[in-house]
Amino acid sequence: MPVTRSTGLLALGGIALAALLTVIGHLEVNDDLNPWALTISDFAVSDRGGVIDVAMVVLALATVALLYGLRRAGPPRPRSGRTAELLLAAWVGGLLLAAVVPTNEPGTAMTTAAYLHRYASVVAFLALPVGGWLLARRPDLAPAARTLRTLVLLSLALAAAMIWSAYPGDRMLIGLAERLLILTEVAVLATIAMIQTRGLRGGYSSSCSMS
Repeated sequence: MPVTRSTGLLALGGIALAALLTVIGHLEVNDDLNPWALTISDFAVSDRGGVIDVAMVVLALATVALLYGLRRAGPPRPRSGRTAELLLAAWVGGLLLAAVVPTNEPGTAMTTAAYLHRYASVVAFLALPVGGWLLARRPDLAPAARTLRTLVLLSLALAAAMIWSAYPGDRMLIGLAERLLILTEVAVLATIAMIQTRGLRGGYSSSCSMS
C-alpha cells in the first residue's frame, strides 16, 4: 500500500537525520564532556537550542509518521494494538517534552525543570519497548516479530542497567548505558519502518481473502 510505504520511508529518513544530528551535536560541544559518564541530555544542555534538541524533535516526528502508517495498515486494532499506539504516543510526548524542557548543567543541583525532563525521558524510555512488544503481535509485523521482541528485551535490560547506574551505581558508565539503550529503542522504530516500506498490508489482505 503506497501510504504505508511512504510513511515507512519518511520514518526511516527521520531516524537517519536524527542520528546524524545527534552525532554532530556530540562533536560540537565542549571537549571536556565525557560521553561515557554523561547522558545525551547533559550534552544537549551544554548547547541549548542546538542540534541534539532538534534531533529529538525529528525522531518524535518520525515516530508520528510511523504511527500514521500503523493506523492505516493491518487488521482492525484489538485492545493491545490501541495500547501500543498510546505507548508510542507517550514516547513522542516524552521526547518532545525532554527536548523543550532542559535538564540541569552537569554537577549542579536539580531544578524543577530538570526533574520534569528526567521523568519525561523515563516515560519515553519505558513506553517504547512495551509498545514494541505489543506491536510484535500484529499480523502485518509478523516477519519482524522475533527481531522486535529481541530488541525489546535488550532495551529493557539496558534500561535496568541505566537505572542501576543512576542510583546505587553512582552514575558509573551511565552515558554508555543510555546511548546503547537509545540505539536499541531506535532500532525498534527502524525495524517497524522497514516492514512498512515493504507494503505488507496488501499481503495481509490477500491472505485474509484466501482464508
